[in-house]
Amino acid sequence: LHGSEHSFPTRRSSDLFLFLVLSQITIVMEFKVYDAAFAKQHENGAIKAMPLVSWDIYSQYLLQTNVLLHDVNSLHQIANKNQWKSVWDYKESLQDETVIVVTDAQLKIVFASKNIKKMNGYEAQEVIGNSPKMFQGAKTDLQVSNEIRKAILNKVPFEKNVINYCKDGSVYNCHIKGFPIFNHKGEVTNFIAFEKIAA
Repeated sequence: LHGSEHSFPTRRSSDLFLFLVLSQITIVMEFKVYDAAFAKQHENGAIKAMPLVSWDIYSQYLLQTNVLLHDVNSLHQIANKNQWKSVWDYKESLQDETVIVVTDAQLKIVFASKNIKKMNGYEAQEVIGNSPKMFQGAKTDLQVSNEIRKAILNKVPFEKNVINYCKDGSVYNCHIKGFPIFNHKGEVTNFIAFEKIAA
């Protein structure tokens, strides 16, 4: 009995040692199989190094996506605050490089999408509080401007091409789709314009 008391832990230690040895052998074999498969894939050209420039592209895409989502969120906040009756697919418009500008009922700009800088050089925050007339100049067609003004006064949509001015003084032909925005009481709370550089 005294001998058997010591024989059990001895066998247990032996079993544990054997288990650890077998485990190490299995791990080594698995790594060898993995290494062989990796080497074969590499030889076949299935695994290729990714140039660092691809990460730069991804980083730019991620930044653009974050900016887009921020603009979309800001538009939804304005819409909810003013109880807009109509809604648009802002994300699709912005992905199409359309610039979105929103004014209040007094035609003061309350929102401009960040991509406005690409169109005319202005940062979005630079145009807030100004009238869209800030983009007009000597070469802007007065007749077109008057037609837009009449549409706004009559609270009806309009679609026009207008000569606008960039921040640096250069001009561009801007295609504008404008809409009055009504709340659920039928009151005009804002105007929204979807703008793109015309061909």
